[in-house]
Amino acid sequence: MTINFPKNFVWGAATSGPQTEGNFHKPHQNVFDYWFATEPSAFDSGVGPDLASNFYHDYEADLALMAQAGIKGLRTSIQWTRLIDDFETGRLNPEGVAYYNRVIDAMLANGIEPYLNLHHFDLPVALYQQYGGWESKHVVDLFVTFATQCFKLFGDRVKNWYTFNEPKVVVDGQYLYGWHYPQVVDGPKAVQVAYNMNLASAKAIAVFHQYYPQPNHQIGIILNLTPAYAASDDPADVAAAEFAELWSNNLFLDPAVLGHFPEKLVTTLANDGVLWDATAEELAIIAANTVDCLGVNYYHPFRVQHPDVSPKSLQPWLPDIYFKEYEMPGRVMNVDRGWEIYPAALTDIAKNIQTNYHNIPWFISENGMGVAGEERFLDANGVVQDDYRIDFMREHLTALQKGIAAGSNCQGYFVWTAIDCWSWNHAYHNRYGLIRDEIHTQTKTLKKSAAWFNRLSATNQFE
Repeated sequence: MTINFPKNFVWGAATSGPQTEGNFHKPHQNVFDYWFATEPSAFDSGVGPDLASNFYHDYEADLALMAQAGIKGLRTSIQWTRLIDDFETGRLNPEGVAYYNRVIDAMLANGIEPYLNLHHFDLPVALYQQYGGWESKHVVDLFVTFATQCFKLFGDRVKNWYTFNEPKVVVDGQYLYGWHYPQVVDGPKAVQVAYNMNLASAKAIAVFHQYYPQPNHQIGIILNLTPAYAASDDPADVAAAEFAELWSNNLFLDPAVLGHFPEKLVTTLANDGVLWDATAEELAIIAANTVDCLGVNYYHPFRVQHPDVSPKSLQPWLPDIYFKEYEMPGRVMNVDRGWEIYPAALTDIAKNIQTNYHNIPWFISENGMGVAGEERFLDANGVVQDDYRIDFMREHLTALQKGIAAGSNCQGYFVWTAIDCWSWNHAYHNRYGLIRDEIHTQTKTLKKSAAWFNRLSATNQFE
């Protein structure tokens, strides 16, 4: 059977500035630079962001390799800590400006359309130390200052912009579960951070539309959507899944696309005494500045059951007082990453966006498979035989195509990632690239999946 995709479907790859560039010549540290400098043992094998994939020096050769892999669009991010010298005034760092100009020009020279994201977990640490980071509405306005500089500098060549990548991960990692620095565990603070990031996105969108009206330019947000599935038909499990969906997905999806927060979620947070501080003026800004398009990162489903104890119990407020994660027996796993593989969720996501979110233009902005020890699969010619990655993409694209065939307005698929990249505190433990990076020599070579992706990009179909 042949699986076909629409004529102008975009085949691309996603990554981020902090995970590829390294922190060469940056005037400031982001939260991960600082965390590694102060606690290197928190990172897998003690490998931090200093070098990353050396994209800072190798970008011309790297982009040429990406073109050979059939990558027609590249989503990456601009590092706030590289571009800006003074966060309060938005004074630019000339070296940072020159670097991003060179990279954008090199993308276009290689036939790769730039898709630029403004924040990929990499808040300047000074803004956390000074103001509490995303807990502060002053930081919201400083982000808008940074975004404005980006739009002015690069909007002549960059048509596709995104305010945040996976803001929910900032909420979870930094304020709930301790994955990321500063490892705060504080439910009410997490709620306020989520609100402030939604506000920051809307304010940046308002500025963008002053400079660049549609349809030649568009701005969106990148959300990691993990559909919540109830463990059973038990009403208690169904209720747990409903709250999990509201908290994990709709907390950012609804304001981004619909311009308002989910009423049921607001009611629950208000009843629990943890609702964010908001003004009527701010809510009007969110309502008036929705996204033009949506990026969806998808890796795994979110299966939940009812919690072991009642939410009414005396306990600190966290969102998971309303649900408990559930591991489905017999599930297919990416054991190296610890994630369930469930392609059918992509059909569900496509239908949800079509039915409940105005069938807004959207694309898969990340999807991929991280595998440890890929040197096991090197053949005699030094090529990684990553058939497992090809199978993963094929299965997810088949599920996605079902949603497109039913009318969902999906316009592209970006694999995570082009070249093996540094992955926050997991470093290089799991490899995701179509292109292998031998990190000790920074030698980069095409994997088998790169040839498959190139054929897919050229033909818009696969068997």
